[in-house]
Amino acid sequence: MVAVFWVLALAAVVSGFAVFRLSSMARVTFALLASFLAVAGMVVQLGLGYLGVVLALMMVMEMVVMVVFMIMFMMNPAGLMPMAMYHNKPGAMTISVTTFVALAAGILLVDWPERAGEPPTDPTFALGLSLMGGQMLTMMTLGVTLFATIVATVVLATGRGRYDRLTDGLDARAAADPAGGGVGR
Repeated sequence: MVAVFWVLALAAVVSGFAVFRLSSMARVTFALLASFLAVAGMVVQLGLGYLGVVLALMMVMEMVVMVVFMIMFMMNPAGLMPMAMYHNKPGAMTISVTTFVALAAGILLVDWPERAGEPPTDPTFALGLSLMGGQMLTMMTLGVTLFATIVATVVLATGRGRYDRLTDGLDARAAADPAGGGVGR
């Protein structure tokens, strides 16, 4: 398990470094995603499965949405044209390497505290309680309410249903597309 942790740590650092070395926004986005997924794997290995899975799911969705928007809206095709992620290359590299060395030195040189007490029986509940305090039920209700609101908004914004063109039984001979210009005219 220690070897897997170090492989994930190395993958996180290498793909994080690749973010500044690759020459297109789409490739940079996927390198950043690889770095986040390696970190999520390390979090899972540290015994925080829920947090690691949430981190992985959140980062995958965020990066995929970002790539989709780059493909749709960037002036160069799919964000694949050469570009640079920073402008002051020597200064940015100096700051990045110095920060990395300082953080790594802090990790290796600081005396880590000994564990006090036993781990909780339900780590997910303990994490939720420490993050939300007494507002856990409120946040769970809020999440369901927001999801219901999103679904209701999409339903109300759609002027017609999926099968309006061919009637509810899908037995119409020709599509009656009320919006016009659709398939089946």
